[in-house]
Amino acid sequence: MELLLAAFLMAWGGVSADHPDATFEQVAQASINSKTAVAQQPSPGGNLFDRLTPVDKQDPQKDAPKVKGIYVTAHSAGGSRMNTLLKLMDDTELNSMVIDLKDDWGYITYDTGNPELNAMDTTQKIITDMPKLMSTLQEHQVYPIARIVVFKDTVLAKKRPDLSFVNPDGSVWGNGKNPPESFVNPYKKEVWDYNIAIAKEAAKAGFKEIQFDYVRFPEGFEKRADTLKYDKDERSRIEAVAEFVKYAREQLTPLGVRVSVDIFGYAASVPAAEGIGQDFQKISQNVDVICPMIYPSHYSSGWYGAKVPDAAPYVTINGAMKDTAKKLEPLQALKPVVRPWIQDFTATWVPGHIRYGKKEIEDQVRALKDNGIEEFLLWNAVNTYTSNVDYK
Repeated sequence: MELLLAAFLMAWGGVSADHPDATFEQVAQASINSKTAVAQQPSPGGNLFDRLTPVDKQDPQKDAPKVKGIYVTAHSAGGSRMNTLLKLMDDTELNSMVIDLKDDWGYITYDTGNPELNAMDTTQKIITDMPKLMSTLQEHQVYPIARIVVFKDTVLAKKRPDLSFVNPDGSVWGNGKNPPESFVNPYKKEVWDYNIAIAKEAAKAGFKEIQFDYVRFPEGFEKRADTLKYDKDERSRIEAVAEFVKYAREQLTPLGVRVSVDIFGYAASVPAAEGIGQDFQKISQNVDVICPMIYPSHYSSGWYGAKVPDAAPYVTINGAMKDTAKKLEPLQALKPVVRPWIQDFTATWVPGHIRYGKKEIEDQVRALKDNGIEEFLLWNAVNTYTSNVDYK
């Protein structure tokens, strides 16, 4: 297990984003000694049915379609590229779009009309006509999912340092990217309510599902937790994150929308990571849909017996899905729909990588199908998706 956890942390700590931006950003890999890694081991005979367990969990959309979707930036949704993406929907088995309504910097991407949100001055009107967009999606029978990036929020962190993590010199902490990105504090209920307010506006606009991304603390947070200044309480980081997810679903279910969460695919293969506050089971039991990011390029050498997992898409996806099934089995009736993110990009930064095209995407879809998984989402950072793929 130590070797497995070390391999996991090597890739987890080195991936520069939850979803890779393969077009212009090289992902560095960092080796972290497993003996210094902080992980929360499940207690012997541990009871999942604690205060984080939902009561009377019901799917608010039992008639929802089997989602086969793509990621769509706000710029694509509000621009000319949307015509190409709609044609992709019309011509293939794809039927859904995950659209940025709060992006990776923290900007709300359209005018919600909510005076409290507008007063935050965190809106960029990238999608200029939301009613028209929703009408167009309905016309093309596209199932609309709103992506909301939660705790990675550079915009809000700069405006409200009291909601973020502050360095000893009083500056807001930022990661090593250029320009640096900042996170807001998952312990703060004001942060929860801000993101849920955005989600409620998305539901009013007509989105059928709210997909929360970056539902975690920053990578390697355990190394700086004692030096940064931020509000916290007696809860563990895992509890703070899982309680946000539970609270969000309680707030949104009455509106008839599903709640989904993106999570590292690795999280199904290792003990819960206290460092960033993610526990696969505790999060999964509180969502309608769990979306593990199982891009083959995210797995380092040796995973599932593959020297280069990126070059073995079927093998890697097959192994990841078997781990996911084992991880979720104890949840029984609380198990959510499993809808993984898969790879439609070429990971040029990975030694031994292969170019991804029709065959590599179909291999991933086949691996999902062989494991009884009927839903998936395709990631491409700039929304340029491979043509002539059989998604059946």
